[in-house]
Amino acid sequence: MKLTLIGNGFMAQALAKGLTKNFEVEIIGRDINKLKKVKEAIPTVEIKELDDTEDITDKNVIFCVKPYALQSVAARLEGKANILFSILAGTTLESLRKQIKSKYYVRTMPNVAASVSKSATTITGDKEVKKIALELFTYIGKAVWVDTEKELDVATAIAGSGPAFLCLVAEALSDGGVKAGLNRSVSNELVQGLFEGYAKLLENNHPAIIKDSVMSPGGTTAAGVAKLEEGSIRSSMIKAIEAAHEKAVEIGKK
Repeated sequence: MKLTLIGNGFMAQALAKGLTKNFEVEIIGRDINKLKKVKEAIPTVEIKELDDTEDITDKNVIFCVKPYALQSVAARLEGKANILFSILAGTTLESLRKQIKSKYYVRTMPNVAASVSKSATTITGDKEVKKIALELFTYIGKAVWVDTEKELDVATAIAGSGPAFLCLVAEALSDGGVKAGLNRSVSNELVQGLFEGYAKLLENNHPAIIKDSVMSPGGTTAAGVAKLEEGSIRSSMIKAIEAAHEKAVEIGKK
C-alpha cells in the first residue's frame, strides 16, 4: 500500500518515520524547503510540493495539516481518494466529507511517538475500512477503535496531548533529582528508565496496584505521594484532560 501524507509538519514527519518501515510513503507539502529537510532526515520518503490542483484519485491519504488549513488545502485537491485518514483534532467526519471527496473516511489521533513506532492511536470512521485502519496504525504502535467521534475527542486529550503532560512530569522528576544532588545526566537517565519500565508494568496491572506495591507504611513513597496530593496532582491532571477535550470540541465547531 502506498500512503500519501498531505502536510509536512512535525506530526507528518513523525508518521512518515514510523510508516516508511513497512509502506511506500510520499509527503506533499506547501514548503519545498521543509520538504527537502524531511528528505534529508528520511531518505526513503518521496517528497512533492503541493500543486494548485493536486489529484488524489484512488490514493490512501493521511491528512496532516493544521485544522485551520483544512479549507484552503482541500480547495486544491481534485478527484476522489480511496481512504482519507484525518489526524485533524476536532475536525468531524461530516466536515471532511463536505470538503474532500473520498470513498471512505477515517478520523485518527496518533501522537509523536509514531516516529519510534510507539504511538497510542485512537481511530473511528467508516467501519468498512476498520480492519485496514487498525492494521495500518498498528505498525506505529497501539491502535484502538472507538465507535463515536465524541470518544475520539476525549481520546485526543489523553493520547494526543498526553505526551506533553507526561513531559512535564518527566522534567519535574529530573529537576527533583538534581535539586536533591544528582548529576543532570544521571537524573535524566533514571527518569527515562522509569518511564520505560512503568509502561511495561501498565500492560498487565492497574496503576493503583502498582502504586500500592511500592508504597510501604511510613516509607519514602508515602511521603512523596502525600506531597503530590498537597499540590492536587490528580485534580490538575483531570482538569488538563477536560481542558484539552473542550478545546478539541471548540475547534470542531469552527
